[in-house]
Amino acid sequence: MNRGIVTALSAIGIAQGLKILTHKNVTGKWEWKPIFQTGGMPSSHSAGVASLATYVAANRGTRHIETALAVVFGSIVMYDAQGIRRHTGEIAQLVNDLEEHFEAISGDFPSLEYVKQEHELKEVLGHQPAEVLAGGLFGILLGLISAKVEDK
Repeated sequence: MNRGIVTALSAIGIAQGLKILTHKNVTGKWEWKPIFQTGGMPSSHSAGVASLATYVAANRGTRHIETALAVVFGSIVMYDAQGIRRHTGEIAQLVNDLEEHFEAISGDFPSLEYVKQEHELKEVLGHQPAEVLAGGLFGILLGLISAKVEDK
């Protein structure tokens, strides 16, 4: 199998697993749910793309087109994870709060035809910049390790 793919998928899987530990550190509770959720510390998106870009750079060199592709597309993914996706989550939180307010005032205004949503919008979609940075640093480390192991 392609070592770059294995490296990136391993980084994603390990980063998702690390979310159990960071969740425990923050909440004091052991839970498996964070493995299957987006968002959180560290960013598995960032870990995956950073490990792939690092692995490619270590094997092909920084002047090759493969490295350029991995770095540019990885940067876009990391920017998106902490930018657009995080802001979308913040908007979802505001919409969910509005839902609660509408529900509260609908009893005072019988003419207001309010229908409650079946499900709230998912609020944790993206990452804080520190989560992206941590995922990126973890990915770089794993990419270097993978390239070193392959050289032996």
